[in-house]
Amino acid sequence: MPVHANDEWLETRLGERRGYIQPHTLSELWFHTGTACNLACPFCFEGSKPGDGRLGHVTLGDVRPFVDEAVELGVRQFSFTGGEPFVNRDIVRILAYTLDRARCLVLSNGVDALTQRLEQIEPLRASAHSLAFRISIDHSDEALHDAGRGAGNFAKAWTALRELHARGFKVSIARQMAPNEDGAGVEAAYRDLLRRHGVPEDLTLVAFPDFGAPGAQRDVPDVTESCMTRFQTEATRREFMCAYSKMVVKQGGRMRVYACTLVDDDPAYDQGATLRESLGMRVRLKHPRCYSCFRYGASCSETRGH
Repeated sequence: MPVHANDEWLETRLGERRGYIQPHTLSELWFHTGTACNLACPFCFEGSKPGDGRLGHVTLGDVRPFVDEAVELGVRQFSFTGGEPFVNRDIVRILAYTLDRARCLVLSNGVDALTQRLEQIEPLRASAHSLAFRISIDHSDEALHDAGRGAGNFAKAWTALRELHARGFKVSIARQMAPNEDGAGVEAAYRDLLRRHGVPEDLTLVAFPDFGAPGAQRDVPDVTESCMTRFQTEATRREFMCAYSKMVVKQGGRMRVYACTLVDDDPAYDQGATLRESLGMRVRLKHPRCYSCFRYGASCSETRGH
């Protein structure tokens, strides 16, 4: 169950009522495949790197009960993040099981761990439901991307994107969002790259602000109940990820349900050992990353609850 310091959970530093989201459905379930990764990017908000064990690798046996429970609860999509999901030896078996039940999305850095398993991934096209991939291409500039992810990885990510698209899988791109950026100009640069690489230029681009390292205490404004009514509407509150999704992680050998993909470093967001146990739990916007959702509309999801 959640670990709450009641005063901090319910009230801000100034004693105002803390903002919250009241979940309304479970349309998307995320699985964290483990924080181990084939890269060690300095900006990774999961702190992932080769051999990392902050969150453990999940197996098909770990995942199956949550998949079955989610289907009973009407889930529409399963999504997978890491670390790098394709470092996990069981990921293809996990995908085969989940694709028999709902569509799936996998987030990947698009380098060797993914491309070396393309022949294993190929048969998944024949599954009952569709499989999509989101490839991280942080910047439209190769040098900037490779400065964070390693020399040559910009080219590898584009190769993976092209190859997956050519094999009939839906693809999208995750990019980094710079403060005060010219969003339209950045998107235009990506659209140009997509044309040059022979991939449809209307692919979804998902932009992420800097979320900081796990456990970082960032000095961001508190989100109050008043903020959530003055600057958000009922419709926009329903599009916060914690309104319609959960994430399952393996933590200390135990499978746990967390309120969303961005808060697995804070035990206050641990909502129990089953999805039913977690349903309806009010989510206070206490985590520093919650401000990014409030301020920028940041979201790991492409479904927005639909």
